[in-house]
Parts: sequence; C-alpha cells; structure tokens
Amino acid sequence: MTAGAIGTGADTRTGIRAAVTARTRGLGKPLGLWGLTRLLLLLCVFKIVVVPGPDVTTDIEEIYQGWYEVLKTGTYPLDDVTWQYPPAAALAIVSPALLPFLGYSAGFFTLSLLCDALVFGLLLYTGRRPGRSSRGAWLWLAGVPLLGPTAYSRYDLMVTAVAVAALLAALRSPAVLGALAGFGAALKVWPVLLLAGSARGRATFRSWAAAAGAAAGVIGLCALAAPGSLSFLGFQRDRGTEVESLGALVFHVARNFGWPGEARMNYGSIEFLGPGVAAVSTAAMLLTIAAFGWLLLWRLRARHRTVTTTADAAFTAVLLFVTTSRVISPQYMIWLVGLAAVCLVYRASRMRRPAYLVLWATAVTQFEFPVWFSHVTHSDPLGIALLLVRNGLLVVATVSACRILWRQTVTEPRLAEAAAARVPAQSARTAERRPEVPVSAR
Repeated sequence: MTAGAIGTGADTRTGIRAAVTARTRGLGKPLGLWGLTRLLLLLCVFKIVVVPGPDVTTDIEEIYQGWYEVLKTGTYPLDDVTWQYPPAAALAIVSPALLPFLGYSAGFFTLSLLCDALVFGLLLYTGRRPGRSSRGAWLWLAGVPLLGPTAYSRYDLMVTAVAVAALLAALRSPAVLGALAGFGAALKVWPVLLLAGSARGRATFRSWAAAAGAAAGVIGLCALAAPGSLSFLGFQRDRGTEVESLGALVFHVARNFGWPGEARMNYGSIEFLGPGVAAVSTAAMLLTIAAFGWLLLWRLRARHRTVTTTADAAFTAVLLFVTTSRVISPQYMIWLVGLAAVCLVYRASRMRRPAYLVLWATAVTQFEFPVWFSHVTHSDPLGIALLLVRNGLLVVATVSACRILWRQTVTEPRLAEAAAARVPAQSARTAERRPEVPVSAR
C-alpha cells in the first residue's frame, strides 16, 4: 500500500470521526437527563419509590390486565362500562404480549418507556435540523416526569407517540399525517384533531382521505377480529362530570354550601352525581361544540400559512377539546405536552407561552393526582385551589393559543393586504397632485 493510500484512508477515518462528533455534540446532557428522569419514573411505577396518594398503577394491574384476559378470548369487554375506547385500543391493551418474558405490568411499563424514548428521539433529531429548535425535546424531557407515574400507567403515551410522529411528518407528506392521525383516532379519537390545520386544497384531500381510509381499515379489521368493537360508544355517551374537569368546580364550591350531591366512582372514574350535574354536563358539551365551531370559522378565515400552522392548529384544537371536556383526566396532559413539544421544535413558532403554561399545568396535575387527590374528592380548600390553578392554567393556555393562531393566520395577513392595497392608492393620489411642468420649462 502506498503512502498516499495510507494518507487517504487516515483522512477518511478522521473525517468520519469529525462528522460523528459534530452530529452528536451537545447530546450528552439531554440524553443523560432523560435517562435519569426515566429511571426515577420506573422506580415509581415498580413501587420501589412510593408516591403519596392512591396507587396509579392499579389500572394496569386490575383494569388493563382484566381487559387483556377478555380480549385473549376473542371478544371485546361487552359487559364492562369502563371500556370506553375505540376498537384499536385493544392493540395497546394486548401489546405487553410482545414481551412474553415479562409480566403484564412490567411489559406495559417497558413499552411505555420505549414510546417515550421514540418521541424524545424524534424531537431531538428534528430539533437539530435547520430552522428547528431543541426546545421541543427539552419540553418533552421535562413534561413526562412532571406528570409522574401516571405517564407510564396509561396507554395515552403510546397514542401521543403516534400523534407526534404524524405532526413531524406533516410537512413532507400529508398522506402520512393523515394515515397516522386516522390510526391514532382508532386508538383514542382525539388524534383526528391533528387534521384541523392541514393545508387547503390537495394536501387536505390527501391527508383527510388517508385518515378516513386508515381509521376505517383498522376499525373494520377489529370488527372482523372480535365482536363488540363499537360497544364503547354507549358507555362513553353516558359519562357525567368528572371531579377534575372545569365544570366540576361548580360542585366543588357548592358542596361547601350544602349541595346535596356526592362524588363517587361512576363509569370508571370519580364523578359528581346529584342535582344540576346533567345541566353542567350539557353545558360542557355545548361549549365543546362552540369550540369546534370556532375552529371551523378559523379554517374558513385563515389567509396565510407558515411551517408551524399545522402543529399550532393541532395544539390549539386539542387544548380546546381538553379544556371544555366533561372529563379532564390527568393523562390528558401528556397529549398536550407532546403537541406543545412539536410546536416548539420550530424556531418560528409563537406558541411558547401556551406551551409553557401547559408545562406548569402538568406539574400541578401531579399534585392534584395522585399526591393530594383525597383533598380533591372531598372538595376541601386545598383540593379546590389545586383545581383552580390547574384548570385556570389550561384556560389561559387555550385562550392564548387561539389568539396567537388567529392573529398569525387571519389578522396579520389581512392587515398586510390592506397596507399593500393602500400603497398603490397613495402613489396614485400623489401623482394626481403633482403639478404639470410646462414643456418649455423642461
């Protein structure tokens, strides 16, 4: 081998090492913190570290595993009113079977960890591209442990992973956005809201058609595989006002002034039962309908799009859905953290304020459930204060996100168009007022 060949090989190896070093520079700190915080979460869900309040893992050990045993027989839980999920949720429930060398709970927690790692990896990778930011990855890194063991004890993290992947793929492929949103909707409905900000025209047709096809295909396969795939519709319809929702604050306060109702387990969660509950539940549904009406109006009025519009609109839509819902379960916060993180991946995004408000609301949520949940269920001053803070942060985040989305896509483009139209008009008036110079004077 000649000296030149040896030199060329050494230069190639040096170049490869330099390229690898450049691509991995700055990853040590976020990866280390992710590993440390997730180790702490695993210690919590495996009960090595005990978190005050009710044990959040009982849903996995009792409810999820019970559904798993029923699903193994080839049918959905037809007689269980707590089964309130779309057909593809069965895939998440039976997913621990992929790890047969672990018990059901251990397998579920491990899969949650892997989905968490997937989301973090996607955000970290995307954030290192031109025009992107690592803020999204940092938000996710902080948001999941702030929710506490609940994050790994519900299948919502798996659904959020699908939603994050869909939004990150939206700019390159509307069809992938639609397919993943449709699959996510078959898992837990809300990912259909990812399509709220899809670009008009061909992109909307491709994404919405892909979503409809994916959802119909998955639901159809589930219906063929096992009877009872749509039984969740009746169980979901009959739900009332959960004690953690915005509307529930009415009854928390009223209980301290003699309201005769009660808070007890109903349809799988603690809900208020008594006079006025039906009216508040109806009002919440009407408020949700009004929120979706605002989204429709926004789509019709929007005049300008940016690279952030799809993610910003999805984040805003899910905020509206969560805040006006009759049920604001703690795990809903993981949806918002995931979508907020996607917004912050873009340097141009203006959603920083609502994203950070969601992060604060997530931190408060862990104290509301599970740490001091007994105070919430008893409607004492601490419980009411926690709900006022958490739900207040969600309301402010929702209003802020709506204002930002409307201003960026409706108000500012309209003002820019008006300003552009005034310039030619002013130039024409100026030309009309300019005195005619006689030919002899030229």
